[in-house]
Amino acid sequence: MIGSELPLLFLDVDGPLIPFGATREQLPGGYPTYESGHTPQVRDANPLITRINPAHGPRLMALPCELVWATTWMTDANECIAPWLGLPELPLVHWPESADEDERHGLHWKTRPLVSRAAGRPFAWLDDEITDTDGAWVEAHHSGPALLCRIDPRRGITDEDYADLGAWLRMQHGHG
Repeated sequence: MIGSELPLLFLDVDGPLIPFGATREQLPGGYPTYESGHTPQVRDANPLITRINPAHGPRLMALPCELVWATTWMTDANECIAPWLGLPELPLVHWPESADEDERHGLHWKTRPLVSRAAGRPFAWLDDEITDTDGAWVEAHHSGPALLCRIDPRRGITDEDYADLGAWLRMQHGHG
């Protein structure tokens, strides 16, 4: 029964989990780095992985949703990011070969595949490249509730983002 399923949470890596792009003026001292209780080879897989705060893992797992990777990291998200965060292996969205036409019209190339994957289920999408065009397209083409959260790539997911997302997810699950 669709109504009893948890909402989906489509999660991008670069930007939401790995912050980038802030200048020294915006972030004096640069980005903080973290250690994780997981193997050194996970840390060595990508030098930016140490920017991912392992505390995101428990916070994401506590949300009333089904987590799904929505990232170009593809299987590397499960091999590198999930262990760093202490997450189980998550399903991932498989992307189309080309989305040139969507991009020419201002639609993010991930938007159609995410709406298709949601198949009417409530979903939230955390990404640093979401625009108003994506929001309008989702509203017009998705039959269920959706929350598109544009994450500032200079900061990554913030406490405020978690509060907004958690409240929205709880509301969707409570009305499911």
